[in-house]
Amino acid sequence: MPLLLSEHDVRRVLPMQDLIEAMASALSEYSARRVAQPVRTVLEVGPERSYFGVMPAVIDRPAAMGAKLVTVYAANHALGLTSHLATIILMDPATGALVALLDGRYITEARTAAVSAVSVDRLARAGAHRLAILGSGVQARSHLDAIRHVRAIDDVRVWSPKAASREAFASSAGAETGLSVRAMADAASATADADIVVIVTASPTAVVRDEDIAPGTHICAVGACRPTQREMPTGLMARARLYVDSREAAIVEAGDIVLPLAEGAFGVEHIVGELGALVLGHCEGRQSDEDITIFKSLGMAVEDVVAAQLAVERAHAAGLGTRFSLS
Repeated sequence: MPLLLSEHDVRRVLPMQDLIEAMASALSEYSARRVAQPVRTVLEVGPERSYFGVMPAVIDRPAAMGAKLVTVYAANHALGLTSHLATIILMDPATGALVALLDGRYITEARTAAVSAVSVDRLARAGAHRLAILGSGVQARSHLDAIRHVRAIDDVRVWSPKAASREAFASSAGAETGLSVRAMADAASATADADIVVIVTASPTAVVRDEDIAPGTHICAVGACRPTQREMPTGLMARARLYVDSREAAIVEAGDIVLPLAEGAFGVEHIVGELGALVLGHCEGRQSDEDITIFKSLGMAVEDVVAAQLAVERAHAAGLGTRFSLS
């Protein structure tokens, strides 16, 4: 019988360190072309043009097949709901039979940060310890957790447009981690001298200026997942070494790349490579301590499927979840 896993179940069986390792493997399998995964199908819903995405994938190792249904409704906050919701369906790749149904909200949150941590591990300077976070939502918190697993962070600055939100994040994150977490009045103050910059906003326009990013910085850019949106200016994109999760998706979905391409600022060859190719050693990473490196994250179905498969395996072993029947 299929297994139903709640968010609580998933949290219990997916610690961040294990998820980082699983995501590095999923990324490398994708870049080795051992994953079947189309560019996601996206529908815009209603007058607010809310987001509904369908993301299927099949991977040979670990053997898994499934799909994530994900929605982004900005107006949900007024209803007391999170803006990002998701459900993951796993099926047996040998028979197509339903294996599990999982709440995908936490998996989306955690695997996104875990993938960013893979980029930090491979691209940030070895001694990187100052972290700037632009954004103060769930991805800000998850990224702080993930990046601490791959670098010895001791200085955290956070900025988001609402003062109350950034102050609340700084207070709670500082208490939870024991780190110095400071709320900054503007993005430039947050990124000044930062070794690592995480951009996790819902802004449709750039939130950081080219001149505010110092040589040697590594950037994890997570927002702006539509071709008309961007979090970074063209100048910054043009002078950085640029990496993506999926080259195929990035050139059609990521506004941070699509818009400079349309402007003629650079060509597709400006993308150094996929993060999975970097993990495999098939492309070069940072060339000097002065390089600015950017990982533009869109999120891939294979990441969700691999994380869900790991959660199901561990839930079986721990006796978690609820069996159900559709017959």
